[in-house]
Amino acid sequence: MNATYNTRRTAQPAAPARKARRVPVPRVWPITADDIYLILGGNALLILGMWIRHGGLNLLSTQSGIFTAAGEISALYGTYLVLIQLILMSRSPWLDQVFGQDHITAAHRWVGFGAIWLLVGHAIFTTIGYAMGIGASPVAEFVTLLTTYPYVLWSAAGLVIFMAVGVASVRAVRRRASYETWYAIHLYTYLAIALAFLHQLFVGVDFTTDRLATLYWIFLYVVAFGSLGVFRFGQPIAISWRHRFHVANVVEEAPGVASLYLTGRELDQLPVRAGQWFRLRFLTREGWFRAHPFSISAAPNGKYLRFTIKELGDYTRTLQQIPIGTPVFVEGPYGVLTGAARTKARVLLIAGGIGITPLRALLEDLPASRGSLTLVYRASGPDELVFKREIDELASLRGATVHYLVGRRGSREMPGDPLDPRALRRLVPDINSRDVYVCGPSGMMTRVLSGLRWLRIPDEQVHYERFAF
Repeated sequence: MNATYNTRRTAQPAAPARKARRVPVPRVWPITADDIYLILGGNALLILGMWIRHGGLNLLSTQSGIFTAAGEISALYGTYLVLIQLILMSRSPWLDQVFGQDHITAAHRWVGFGAIWLLVGHAIFTTIGYAMGIGASPVAEFVTLLTTYPYVLWSAAGLVIFMAVGVASVRAVRRRASYETWYAIHLYTYLAIALAFLHQLFVGVDFTTDRLATLYWIFLYVVAFGSLGVFRFGQPIAISWRHRFHVANVVEEAPGVASLYLTGRELDQLPVRAGQWFRLRFLTREGWFRAHPFSISAAPNGKYLRFTIKELGDYTRTLQQIPIGTPVFVEGPYGVLTGAARTKARVLLIAGGIGITPLRALLEDLPASRGSLTLVYRASGPDELVFKREIDELASLRGATVHYLVGRRGSREMPGDPLDPRALRRLVPDINSRDVYVCGPSGMMTRVLSGLRWLRIPDEQVHYERFAF
């Protein structure tokens, strides 16, 4: 690979002629999913126990008290879910290692909706309970709470913000909004939490009646915001400052597809695995506030990181024209679509379109013996085959098998789905004894993963990941 990066290149580079240089791998955290579930469940029981200790069961003796109790419990668990949400938003590497981004994304969605509904329930149940206790109408009591109780108005504003974030996260709305708009709306979550914290601090039962409970909740806030500060902000700042990433070269790979090479200082000390991804923020006037996820498309080598980007809109089109030397703020690495997830001696890589990027890096990096690596690469046309020259050379060097499935589904040449389970079994007869890595468009991944389940391939042998929040 040519190592001169002072001009923009358009020629397609060849695949490495030998094994990529090894760099440090990310730390393996000594924690399991069961450990995390135990911690979460233990804290949930502790929250309920403190509510009972503070006389919560006494409220159940009257009808108004039942509503008030429901409001208090909704507030406690709604707040707890908000703090869990903060930890999910922190992109902590130990969570990434244990669950993977796809499961974290699903948890992020459901924890967020659960928190919003509980906080809405808190407002409704508490208002009804207080109103029944004094014989007032719920509407009148709601106005009284807003105008006379400490920081209730602030918490109501926070709840409105939470609801707006929830609406923005609904799939139908999310598809219509740009990534930048969606991201900006989610930043208001921090303001909403700050407003709600003041309400809890001055009105919450735990904060006003029990010093130990107060310290406990403050500890939870410190852990949540500490994780956010360390992993979402501190670690990316430290990595970007140490390595001083900048754009070294831009190479056209195919029509509408270009590779960006980032270099910097001491890249041989950057812990990263083939198959991982980063969020890149290009420090230009128009790009410094935008961060988008991209996988590395070549095995780490201690000299550069390569990201291959397909033109899918104005932003990605702009990136393909980024000036050489542009500084880059880097967050990551993230992702578990790596060799660390491997459980079998043989591996099948299934790529669709630009989803080839992390699998191309794995094809170069995974330990292999002749015949142990197979790549199935799906594309609608020959022009969409990115890295074909590199892949062919890597396959020859590493003894890998490559199947190019090119053509539009439903056409005369390809009437059926070439990635349906029966077709995959014909291509790879020993598929059940392999680890399977999948990356591609959402629809393709859904079909392939469904087919792998139909083939009864155990979940621990199937590895995939979608980019998310």
